[in-house]
Amino acid sequence: MAEFFLELFSEEIPARMQAEGASQLEKIVLGALAPLAPAPASGPLFGPRRIAVAMEVAAEVPESVLSERGPRLTAPDQAVAGFLRKHGAAREALEQEGGFWVLNRRRPAQPAAAFIAAVLPDALARLPWPKSMRWGSSGDFTWVRPLRRVVSLLDGAVIPFRLGPVSAGDETEGHRIHGPGPFAVSSAAVWEERLREHHVIARPDERRRLIAEGVAAAAKTLGLTLAPDADLLEEVTGLVEWPVPLIGQIAPEFMELPPEVRELSMKINQKYFALRDENGAPAPYFAFVANLAAEDGGRAIIAGNERVLRARLADARHFWQQDLKTPLITLLPKLERITFHARIGTQYQRAVRISELAQSLAARLEPGNAEAPNLARLAGLLAKADLVTQMVGEFPELQGIMGSYYVQAQNPGQPQGAGIVAQAIRSHYQPRGPQEEVPRGTVAVAVALADKLDTLREFFRIGETPTGAGDPFALRRCALGVIRIILENGLRLNLRPLLGEQPELFAFLIERLRVKLRGEGKRFDILDAVLAAGQDDDLVRLMKRVAALETLLASADGRDLLAAYKRAANILRIETAKDGPHEGPPDPALFREEEERRLHAALAEEAVAGDLAREDYEAAMIRLAALRPHIDAFFGKVTVNAAEPELRRNRLRLLARFTAAVNQVADFSRIEG
Repeated sequence: MAEFFLELFSEEIPARMQAEGASQLEKIVLGALAPLAPAPASGPLFGPRRIAVAMEVAAEVPESVLSERGPRLTAPDQAVAGFLRKHGAAREALEQEGGFWVLNRRRPAQPAAAFIAAVLPDALARLPWPKSMRWGSSGDFTWVRPLRRVVSLLDGAVIPFRLGPVSAGDETEGHRIHGPGPFAVSSAAVWEERLREHHVIARPDERRRLIAEGVAAAAKTLGLTLAPDADLLEEVTGLVEWPVPLIGQIAPEFMELPPEVRELSMKINQKYFALRDENGAPAPYFAFVANLAAEDGGRAIIAGNERVLRARLADARHFWQQDLKTPLITLLPKLERITFHARIGTQYQRAVRISELAQSLAARLEPGNAEAPNLARLAGLLAKADLVTQMVGEFPELQGIMGSYYVQAQNPGQPQGAGIVAQAIRSHYQPRGPQEEVPRGTVAVAVALADKLDTLREFFRIGETPTGAGDPFALRRCALGVIRIILENGLRLNLRPLLGEQPELFAFLIERLRVKLRGEGKRFDILDAVLAAGQDDDLVRLMKRVAALETLLASADGRDLLAAYKRAANILRIETAKDGPHEGPPDPALFREEEERRLHAALAEEAVAGDLAREDYEAAMIRLAALRPHIDAFFGKVTVNAAEPELRRNRLRLLARFTAAVNQVADFSRIEG
C-alpha cells in the first residue's frame, strides 16, 4: 500500500464550514479512489486555512474486464452497427451471451498516480460548500474562499493535476506571521511536523485540547474557572492555528448588566469565554484566544480587546437603560405590527390566546390557588413583549430572558408576584432540546404549555403540518416539549380538549411519544397496546399503565400470559372467520373438565376494572398474572374445537371471556411476542 496525501490550502475558511468541508473531502476522495481500495490513515484534518486527508491506497488499479450488453441477437444489423460505433469496436469483438451481443473490453492495470491524476480534479470540483466564491481570470471555478495551493503526494512524489487556477505540488504554508512563506513536504507526518515548526497545529482535536486546557490554566491563576461552552470552543478551534490563551478584564460598570447580556455580547461579537469566581458567580474577567505569541506577552492584544469589549458593552448598557424606561405592558400594542404567520395572525393576537389558555391551565393544575390563574394570564400576555425591546432586537437569542429581567426591574414593590411572572416568561420557551430542563411551578408550566399548545393548534388548524421532507416550524420539537412538560411534572391533564378537538394533532403527539420512547430504548409497542384498550388522553396515566405492563411482561408469568393470550386470540380469529363472533357468557352447565371450571371461576372473580378505575395498576397486573396458571392448565387439558358443536361454542366463549379480561388493561395482540 502507498500513502496518498492531499491538502487544499486557501484563504480563511469560516469556522462553521471546516469540519463538514473536511468530512466531505474525505468522502469524495474515498469514492473517487474506490478502485484503489483506499483506507483513511487519520480522520479529516482541518483548520482556518486548510482541509486535508491522508489515506493508504493500492499501488495500481488492477486489470479488469468491462462488459457492455448490446442489442439482442435478433436485432437488425443497423442496431448492432450503432452499438459498435458508440463504443469504437469492431464486430469481431462481440460475443454472444444469454441471447444478447456483449462487448467485453479488457482494461489493463493502471498505476495509482495516473489514475488519481485523471479522476481527482473533477471529483474535487464537486465538493459542496454552503457558500462558494468565483475568482481569477476565467471566473468558472468556485471554492469556499480563494484556493492558493494544492499538495498532492503519493509516497512523497507529486501527482500533478490542476484544480481551477492552481496546480498541485508539494508546497504548503505555515502561520502568516510566525511562519510565512512556502515550504515543501513529503508525507502526512512531515506535513504535520513542519507545520508545527511553522506555528500551525494541524490537528483540530489537538487545537481544541490546547485551547480548553490553556484557557482553564490561565483562569486558574486568578482563582477563576471557565464557564462551559462547547459551541464556542468548537468555533474558536476553527479560528486559530497557533492558540495563545489570554485573560482580559471587564470594567466594573458593565458588571451591572444581566450576565446573559454581557456574556452573549462577548460570545457572539468577540468569541470571548466567560469566567466564574470561586462561588460560581460571573467574574469581571474574560478569556480569549489569540492566534500568535506576542513579544510583550500579549499585553497590547489584551488592551485592544478590552477596548473593543468596552465599546460593545456600552452599546448593550444603552439598550438596557432605554428598555427599562418603558414598562413591558405598554409595549403590547407594538406586537400588532409583528406578523407571527400570515394565516395565523400577529404576535399580539398570539399573546392574547396564550394568556387565556395559560389562565385556564393554571386553574386546572392548582384549583386551590386563586392567584396562580391571574399571574399565568399576565405572564402569558407579557411573554412575547420583549420581542420589541432594543436589547432583543440586537440579540434575538435573549427572547424571554430579557422580559424576565424587565418585569422584575419594573415592579420592585411586588417581589413575589413579579418573580413568579418573570420566571414564567424566562422559561416559557423551554425545553428547546432534549437536554434542557422543563419549566417548574404552576405559572411557569401553564405559560410554557400554553405557548406550545397554541403553536401546535394554530399550525394544524391551517394545515401546516410536518412532512417527511421537513418541519419548518419545529412542530416536532414543540410536541416533544408538551410531552416532557406533562410527564416530568406529573400533570394530570386530558389532552384532547386542549388540542381544539383535532384528532390528527393528538395522533401527532402520540407519535412523538413513541419516538421519545424509542430513543430511550423503551418498548413503544406496549404504549400502542395500552392506547388500543381505550381512549385515554392523560399521558401520566398512560405511562403508569405502560410501566406496570412492562414490569409484568418482564416476568415469567407475564411472558406466559402473553403467549396464552396470543394462542387464544389466534383460535378465536380463525373460528370467528368460520361462524361469526362468539358472544355471550359461557354456560357452566356445559363444562366437562375441571380446568374449564377453574378458569371460569378465576375470570368471574377478577376485578381488573376496579383496579384500573382506582389507578392501582400494580394490583391489576397481579390479577392478570393470577390468570396465567388457569389458562395454561386449560390449554394443557381441554380440546377447544370439540366434536360437539355446543361444547365447542361454549369453550370459544370462555376464551373470548379470557381475552376480554386481558384487553381491559391493553390490547395484547399489539404486543410483540
